[in-house]
Amino acid sequence: MISKLIRHLIAIVALTISAAVLVPIWIARRYALTYHFPTMSWETLLQILGVVVLVVGLVLFSASLYHFATQGRGTLAPWDPPSQLVVRGPYRFVRNPMISGIIFILLGEALLLESLPHAVWAALFITINLIYIPLMEEPGLEARFGEPYRRYQQGVPRFIPRLRPWYPEDQVP
Repeated sequence: MISKLIRHLIAIVALTISAAVLVPIWIARRYALTYHFPTMSWETLLQILGVVVLVVGLVLFSASLYHFATQGRGTLAPWDPPSQLVVRGPYRFVRNPMISGIIFILLGEALLLESLPHAVWAALFITINLIYIPLMEEPGLEARFGEPYRRYQQGVPRFIPRLRPWYPEDQVP
């Protein structure tokens, strides 16, 4: 139990905290950006939108992580992947809800700080994942999980969620 928790913490720190916390802090310091209270109504709306988007990202990431740990029996790290295909919770709507969650967090940070450099980082993160996931991650998942993954891949989009949950044939409600 303790080793499983440590594996998850290492993966979260190495990947998620780096992308969503450490790089944004570095960007803020590099460009001398600080949070400021809005003085105009459009700034208020932008920052409120930023908070909402950030919270949605945190909820999506947390729910994904929970299902990955409890049902997948693995971590979010490529070096310690799940041993079971996860197709429940947010995974019924989108194949990469953790990455989608991080994207929302990064966009929320950019909006909250009204920061173009943070928006550029979010765009770069999206671009990296648009390349990495289909070229590296998905072939590995297909090799590990075979036909069930191919059916899942056909029914659930990579980043943009479905409106209704997807169910495997043997789990249709």
